[in-house]
Amino acid sequence: MIILNFSHPLTAAQCEKIEALARQSIDLIYDLPVQFDNDRPFSEQIEALAGTIPLESDRLQSEPILINLPSLNYIAVGLVAWLNGRMGYFPAILRLKGNTDITPMVYEVAEIINLQSLRDLSRRKR
Repeated sequence: MIILNFSHPLTAAQCEKIEALARQSIDLIYDLPVQFDNDRPFSEQIEALAGTIPLESDRLQSEPILINLPSLNYIAVGLVAWLNGRMGYFPAILRLKGNTDITPMVYEVAEIINLQSLRDLSRRKR
C-alpha cells in the first residue's frame, strides 16, 4: 500500500495500526508538505500540490493508495476532488484522533474511511 501523507509525519505506532486496519503492509509513504497562501486562489494551489504527487495516473488507478489529508477542510476537499478525477474513484482516507489522556497529546489512528464505499452507499438511496 502507498500512503500519500499531506499532514504530519506518521509514527511507527501509527503505521503499525494502519497496517492492522488495512490488513496489508505499507510499501511507500510519500510525505507531501502543505503550505497555502490565504491570499491566493486555493484551486491553483491545489493543482500545484497535486503536481507534487510522485505517481503517474496508471499507478494512481491501480495501486492500493491511502490518503492522510491536510487538516484544512478547503484544501482537503479540493484535493479529494482532484484525486477522484485522476484515480477514477474516491480514495480511502485516514482519520486520526488526539489521545488527551497522554501528555503531550499523541495522535492515534482512529480508522480508515473508504470514501468510495460511502459514495456507493449513498447512490442506492437516491
